[in-house]
Amino acid sequence: MLETVGLTAVAGAVYEAMLDQPGMGVDQLAAACDLSPAQVHDSLDELAALMLVRGSTEHPGRMRAVSPEIGLADMLARQEAELAARQAQLAASRAAVTRMVADRAEHRTAHGQRLLGMDAIQTRLEQMGRDARTEVLGVHPGSAMRPEDLAAGRPANADAIARGVTIKSLYQDATRNDPHTTAYAHWLLSLGSEVRTAPVLPQRLIIVDRTQALVPVDPTDTRKGALHVTEPGILTALLDLFDQAWHTAVPLGATRPTDPTSGLTGTERELLRLLAAGLTDDAAGQRLGISSRTVSRHMSSLMERLNATSRFEAGIKAAQHGWL
Repeated sequence: MLETVGLTAVAGAVYEAMLDQPGMGVDQLAAACDLSPAQVHDSLDELAALMLVRGSTEHPGRMRAVSPEIGLADMLARQEAELAARQAQLAASRAAVTRMVADRAEHRTAHGQRLLGMDAIQTRLEQMGRDARTEVLGVHPGSAMRPEDLAAGRPANADAIARGVTIKSLYQDATRNDPHTTAYAHWLLSLGSEVRTAPVLPQRLIIVDRTQALVPVDPTDTRKGALHVTEPGILTALLDLFDQAWHTAVPLGATRPTDPTSGLTGTERELLRLLAAGLTDDAAGQRLGISSRTVSRHMSSLMERLNATSRFEAGIKAAQHGWL
């Protein structure tokens, strides 16, 4: 259970042993957890870095465990603050990349080509898949992917993975409710790929071997066309955008941590932020990959928890609680 908050299994076992039997030294902890003294020392270093253990006043030279009510809550609060900072950076990067891609889409250069229509896009994707030698990075926003698109992508991905290509895929949290996309994601995992999800993602994006990328000309309608990019400056920006999004996401199958102070999920916090920024229910739902009905259901729950009679009052109370 402690692994879901960032602790390794070994450090989690040591922490629980220290909570159950305070005052144990390294040798005693090693015996209790069936570990070597070196493993215990490494675990104590890990726990100290997360501020879950402190020096003991009663037993100088030993460490004592900080109670979970304090230590784990503080650790999750720090993780939440770090995540919020990364999300803010991601939003700024997303805007900058969108402007850059739009500028480049105005004309064809030696480092990029504008592709019109789904046939041209699919042909280029197939070529990029065959060219892949080391890694394929993909961002797939939306609540679900079309089953026929998923089926079409299986052979190329299976072939690439068989060649030793690493595939990292980002989906929105909302896709966890779509059986087709979830089944496809688990199939990728079964082949050794990495899959993560996040409440909000940047625009659709495919990067191959860090040397070429495909991005939509119009992020609101990806079927209009795409820009095939090989220009190093744009690729660097796109890679930064992917890395930021990747580090704000959680592995498929993992439970996204809830803010210990507010009880908000990542989707609820992002929804509040989007609505506070002036987005409509429909626009916020599109960004989160959920329906406007689901947005309304989330807001009803939030208003009830805030004891608010209107969305305006809910916004004020959420700000007062530090939720925004």
